Amino acid sequence: MTDSNFVIPFDRLPPNFAESLENPPEHPAPAQPAATIVLLRDGEKGMEVLLMRRSRSSGFVPGAYVFPGGRVDASDATPDLIERVDDLSADNAASRLDLEDASPPAIAYYLAALREAFEETGILVAHTADGSAPQTAAESTDVDVLRDELMDDRVSFAEVLDRLGCRIDGASIEYLAHWITPRPEPRRYDTRFFAAKVRAGAMPIVDPREMTDAVWITPGGALERHEQGDLPMVFPTIMTLEQLSAHTSTSDALTELSQRAVRTIMPTLVVTPTGVAMDLNEAGSGESPS
Repeated sequence: MTDSNFVIPFDRLPPNFAESLENPPEHPAPAQPAATIVLLRDGEKGMEVLLMRRSRSSGFVPGAYVFPGGRVDASDATPDLIERVDDLSADNAASRLDLEDASPPAIAYYLAALREAFEETGILVAHTADGSAPQTAAESTDVDVLRDELMDDRVSFAEVLDRLGCRIDGASIEYLAHWITPRPEPRRYDTRFFAAKVRAGAMPIVDPREMTDAVWITPGGALERHEQGDLPMVFPTIMTLEQLSAHTSTSDALTELSQRAVRTIMPTLVVTPTGVAMDLNEAGSGESPS
């Protein structure tokens, strides 16, 4: 049965989203390992999240407002990178994600989320020797140059941390959700969602190669703008915002997430006369992504 609470009208969906569901591929594509991170900060009106708008030429949910994220690469689990992480071991990451003896390993999802955040927003979730956060790419030309070098594979993420004099506090990153893209979609991802706090006033950069807009907004404000039709989003983003809207501060949100069990969700999407609905009846723990 389709849950009527999760129907998105056509005018609030990214362009061509419904059409892609009506013409599914004959054989489902394998779901690629991916990681997404919800960057949180405390603002004047309460806790805010960072949403980025994908360009209309993007191959995945074009025009949608999303959290930073992308594929997990082999480089996200190199020993030199893992050595720069404090308070998060490979074993603890595997236990938290329920991902034992996996390839890529669980800790790679955490590090991919942070790498993607830096690439897409210019914000590095890390700390220097004195405990302060580094400047963002929007605030420093040198940091922006380093971000470009990382995106062009001229430096590794470990080298980025070294050149900025930073380490990663693994205890500050909380596991939030696990979504697997529905079978009919041509591009599919097995995505782990995380959340982490950034300093107040952290400014993102908008890279036109992938994004066209960036906005700090409260979860409630984002949901309201979505209802008004001017903030197109897809189901995982909406449900994540609904989950976070109960919290007024980053500390409260991260504490709750640290204590919360996470289940795997691989929904069925159904085109209705008024929009696209999500059926959660196929959601379950440990479901195969392919």
